[in-house]
Amino acid sequence: MQRRHPGRGVRATLFAAASTLALTAFCTNFTAVADEVGTKAVTWDDIVNDEATTNDVVSWGMGVRNHRYSALDQINTENIAQMKPAWSFSFGDEKQRGQETQALVHDGVIYVTASYSRAFALDAKTGKRLWSYTHRLPDDIRPCCDVVNRGGALYGDKFYMGTLDAGIVALDRKTGKVVWFEKFEDHTAGYTMTGAPNIIQDQKTGKTLLIHGSSGDEFGVVGRLYARDPDTGKEIWMLPLVEGHKRRLNGEEVGTVGDAAAPSWPNNADGTKVEAWHQGGGAPWQSATYDVKTNTIVIGTGNPAPWNYHYRSGPNGDWKPYDSLFTSGQVYVEPSTGEPVGFFSHTPNDAWDYSGNNPITLFDMEKDGETIRAGAHADRNGFLFITDIDKLSARDGKIHKQEGTAIGIYPFVRDITWATGWDVATGRPNEVEGQRPPAPAAGEDKGAVIQVTPPFLGGTNWMPMSYSQDTKLFYIPANDWTEDYWTENVTYKKGAAYLGQGFRIKRLFDTHIGALRAVDPTNGKIVWEHLEEMPLWAGTLVTKGGFVLTGTSDGYVKAFDAKDGKELWKFQTGSGVVSQPITWELDGKQYIGLASGYGGAVPLWGGDMADMTKQVSQGGSFWVFEVPQRTAAND
Repeated sequence: MQRRHPGRGVRATLFAAASTLALTAFCTNFTAVADEVGTKAVTWDDIVNDEATTNDVVSWGMGVRNHRYSALDQINTENIAQMKPAWSFSFGDEKQRGQETQALVHDGVIYVTASYSRAFALDAKTGKRLWSYTHRLPDDIRPCCDVVNRGGALYGDKFYMGTLDAGIVALDRKTGKVVWFEKFEDHTAGYTMTGAPNIIQDQKTGKTLLIHGSSGDEFGVVGRLYARDPDTGKEIWMLPLVEGHKRRLNGEEVGTVGDAAAPSWPNNADGTKVEAWHQGGGAPWQSATYDVKTNTIVIGTGNPAPWNYHYRSGPNGDWKPYDSLFTSGQVYVEPSTGEPVGFFSHTPNDAWDYSGNNPITLFDMEKDGETIRAGAHADRNGFLFITDIDKLSARDGKIHKQEGTAIGIYPFVRDITWATGWDVATGRPNEVEGQRPPAPAAGEDKGAVIQVTPPFLGGTNWMPMSYSQDTKLFYIPANDWTEDYWTENVTYKKGAAYLGQGFRIKRLFDTHIGALRAVDPTNGKIVWEHLEEMPLWAGTLVTKGGFVLTGTSDGYVKAFDAKDGKELWKFQTGSGVVSQPITWELDGKQYIGLASGYGGAVPLWGGDMADMTKQVSQGGSFWVFEVPQRTAAND
């Protein structure tokens, strides 16, 4: 099987499709929103208490700590086998692929985004479309990994979402009409936005901030995190995630990120920074988590650019002094100024595209008789990181990093080859010799092929895990697969793929690829696992009702007992499920909702996965499920 490059083959097809389907921005108001729904403003109190309330979902992650846990138990392990569709809604037209969204629910209305930068408001009782919005997309957008949109944000009377042309738009919540639109970067350079924005309230100033990042590492952009005024869209600060680049505050440059000399990136012989530093990656393309207690934004950062680490190493391939800060890790940010106060590198000088973007979950952990405020992050590199939130967010004038800030680091996928484990005290991996792809020999275009596990699609990828406040376990959508890697020569060209690395994703086991795993964060023990033939690319939801819910690439929504992993229920949606489920209560009844529509990165990158998943139908719909009242637990 010939490798498919992000700039040609299926990628070129995707770009051509985007050109053909260049959209006109419009809002369609299908019916006046009834007075009794969609009128209540969304407040900061609503958002900060989202985790504890059950009648709505007003934040990405179902709470600022990102637990994806609900206290609802009307649907539970005893009656979930009776669950049936209440209604479904089609996103319509030909743009039926890549539905990775998480919906929001407030005041009887569901707000959901769809691929190609679209949004819909639906009556939560009936599924009736209240309005829709389709963003005008130019014909030269450069989405790296499909035309996905992972969700929006709510605040006041507005709904916010990112767009594939490197913009963010605020819509009137009742009508879907554009209130403001801000284009934050040049989409022809590869900048996009696929992650859901977040609303936080800076505890120091009392200001409400709209937080969002950028995408585009594979095109050699410098990743950037933004804070905006949610009423006007005006930029308040901008934080680049490559050491030594300039920050902005209130429209003015205010110094560099970290050390101005950027010692974590090498220099040329003349003392100037290498090309890779200028294009460095680190895009925070997922959604942020917010620690109210320390007033800290926590967000994962993307891979360094290019993938070929030899371009980010010193003479004679000396890579160890060059960590490529602040890429492939988790960064802690002061919301008043956008200054970084902490950073934990998941993969120093990342050589495999182990982008560290999937979200960090904040939780209280009991260990050795103490309660520790911890952060949990399941990484592409196959390890689950448990870190000390208070140490990494301390305000003492320096950026706290690896040493002394890890609590535990545990493998959660099988047969990891690039590292044998981690030195928890130093926070650094024990790398395996020979697992970094060698550079091409003199006069050659391609380096020797090596096999590495996990591949760049990861032990897990973008899809968020959930944490049960009852079992104290994490539920991680994982994958067991492997990959052939080889380096290639590369020079930066605006708008072109900037990888310097080739690959072919392969099966690791005949029995399965996907693996839903329940992991104990105190010791890394895998309590149970459920294996799937095809990759798992959907997030998870866990509830007080005792079940875990997720979707599968072959179209099922499935529920499992949170304690032992027993399969309790499944339903076929007609297309692969790669979204994030939610649950809420309306008029005293619990509902579950998620999008269906296969796409995302897996089928685009060739190899065994493209062959395996070509049987899956594309789609675009939102499903809502209920347990008929006669079978409810309290009947």
